[in-house]
Amino acid sequence: MKGLFLFSLFRDNSTIETVLFGVFGLVIIVFLVIDLGFLNRKAHKISTQSALLQSVFWVIISSIFGYLIYYFDKDGKTSSFDTSIEYFSAYLTEYALSVDNIFVILLILKYFSVKEEYYHKILFWGILGAVVFRAVFIFVGALLIAQFHWILYMFGVFLIYSGIKIYFEDSDEKIDPEKNPILRLCRKYLPITKDEMGGQFLVTQAGKLMFTPLFLVAILVETTDLLFAVDSIPAAFAITQNEFVIYTSNIFAVMGLRAMFFLLAGIIDKFYLLQKGLSIILFFIGAKMLLEMISYEIPPMLSFVVIIVTLTLSIIFSVLVPRKSDQGLPE
Repeated sequence: MKGLFLFSLFRDNSTIETVLFGVFGLVIIVFLVIDLGFLNRKAHKISTQSALLQSVFWVIISSIFGYLIYYFDKDGKTSSFDTSIEYFSAYLTEYALSVDNIFVILLILKYFSVKEEYYHKILFWGILGAVVFRAVFIFVGALLIAQFHWILYMFGVFLIYSGIKIYFEDSDEKIDPEKNPILRLCRKYLPITKDEMGGQFLVTQAGKLMFTPLFLVAILVETTDLLFAVDSIPAAFAITQNEFVIYTSNIFAVMGLRAMFFLLAGIIDKFYLLQKGLSIILFFIGAKMLLEMISYEIPPMLSFVVIIVTLTLSIIFSVLVPRKSDQGLPE
């Protein structure tokens, strides 16, 4: 009887996704608690070996979850295979877009001369904020799309514009954190200490609550992630309108972002063609969305192949064809 009950539960698609979302939530909460409460209670520099192991771990966990979607999610509007392919497509797109995010975060940390042992703490709270704020973005986006379907086509136009803009952007363009309006507001209205105060965000001085420069850096990193979400969330909606798939794939990619940061921080500038690859992917996804206006739908498997092939070729050619500046030649 118990087996029959479980089988009847898993025949209902909404129940399946509820259970899978519960598994997802449990995994995220457990590992956030383990990370902050046990593994990284004290500030320390993350080694390359540790970053590699964590990166592999999150890729495996994310892949297992994609398989669970394939195995259990059988009664949705699309086949379980298509749903899992949409999950992996959204995951890969967000993961790739995170590389640009890593580059900007690294610039911010270097700009403010943050000690490497504090990188983990800043990125941890940045990711925690992303888990919350991206849920809000996706919920609001889904609500608006349900009421105004034409917003999807606006997403398509925006993604094409973003793809073209990114393609012609100078990857070496300097970013000035001082121009961030949130940073200016914090400095204007919050009491800020002059030193880092041992890596704390908040301290008490002479009975007065004070914020540290490290708090400002954390705020800047968080607002940077929100800006990147402006590209990644519409891209995910262009791949699938399943909020469950969008959020889980997005957050699993974000969870792997911190480990990937420590892994790629020293070599990220070597993958100079990845930006071009990302622009092609955004253009493709935007075009895919607009083609639905004329009732032409690109199969999920084809979208997945285009995304993974573009990313792979971008990385391979970045390694095989070094930039002229890396060879000591004028660009």
